[in-house]
Amino acid sequence: MIAETMNAVVLTGHGGLDKLHIRSDYPTPKPGTDEVLIEVRACGLNNTDIWVREGAYGTDKNPDEVASWRRGQPNSLKFPRIQGADIAGYIVEVGSGVPHSRVGERVMVDFSLYNTETRSMAYIDYIGHGRDGGYADYCVVPAENSYIVDNDLTDEELATFCCAYLTAEHMLDRARVKEGETVVVTGASGGVGSGLIQLCRARGAIPVAISSSGYEERLEVIGAEAVLIRDSNPLLFQLESAMPGRAVDVVADLVGGDLFRDLINLLKPEGRYISAGAIAGAVVPLDLRTVYLKHLELHGSSQGSRSAFRNLLGYIRTGKVRPLLDRVYALSQIHQAQRDFKAKRFFGKLVVVPDRFFDLTKPQSIS
Repeated sequence: MIAETMNAVVLTGHGGLDKLHIRSDYPTPKPGTDEVLIEVRACGLNNTDIWVREGAYGTDKNPDEVASWRRGQPNSLKFPRIQGADIAGYIVEVGSGVPHSRVGERVMVDFSLYNTETRSMAYIDYIGHGRDGGYADYCVVPAENSYIVDNDLTDEELATFCCAYLTAEHMLDRARVKEGETVVVTGASGGVGSGLIQLCRARGAIPVAISSSGYEERLEVIGAEAVLIRDSNPLLFQLESAMPGRAVDVVADLVGGDLFRDLINLLKPEGRYISAGAIAGAVVPLDLRTVYLKHLELHGSSQGSRSAFRNLLGYIRTGKVRPLLDRVYALSQIHQAQRDFKAKRFFGKLVVVPDRFFDLTKPQSIS
């Protein structure tokens, strides 16, 4: 029997952690046509959750203006909103148009709302922004976004993949990364960065990590050919010392900020730069002469395509990528979880679990 109300973390507006209200009486959603109701077992944290809460995306006219995610299309964020994109759980009810046989399936959710049958990403939205997500006991999602998984990964491990690894796979697709190419990855200890390293190896590319000190061994274990340390010797000097004569084909950047100039300078002529984040600063120094004299390509990327998600599922099923679960929190600990996320002292992913499934006997950190 599914209760009429549920526990949920409800975003009530842009601002600080006080805008995240922990509710125990929120109405349990009902699946509509072509939708399924999922009993959430785990949901990963992402930087996008925090930036949307803070309204930190700016506008074309003013980078400091309070604004939600995704420029160039109408704002689909309505308050109150339940965030949470990386959903793993079980289908417990289906709407009309969905076979009842799907009840009981263990699923991983593709968080992207494509809003078109084409390959265009221009009108894309995501679960936890355009509609309610997984920071709750239950959530309703389109049936087509729910993919059955039958591996031995725990629910918490399964919730580490979607947003980070799908973003990473789409970055590599857009930058046309090929076997044998060298890819420099910034923010390598985080969810997307660590996913990029593994996904580079899955397609035969050679990843070079940029990270703060202390993560070198773990980055090498997951596939980094070399690790360059931020705020140390110049990156070009570190790269030449670690990999003499190695040219950089692609920079996959999640950091931006003052590092941007050095990243552009790392690229070989006709190299490709791609950004899917700007955690160190969105407004960056750029010498356009470097771009045109070196014939560089600059790309932006956000989320991922249907084909990228299918590729990711294949990598998960074959073990070519593995979960990097750092820490698990109860849903009611969401404020602490987001504080820890912003502190960036973790490797891989942080995950929240509905309180009724939170096991205090398990170690909550493996970092």
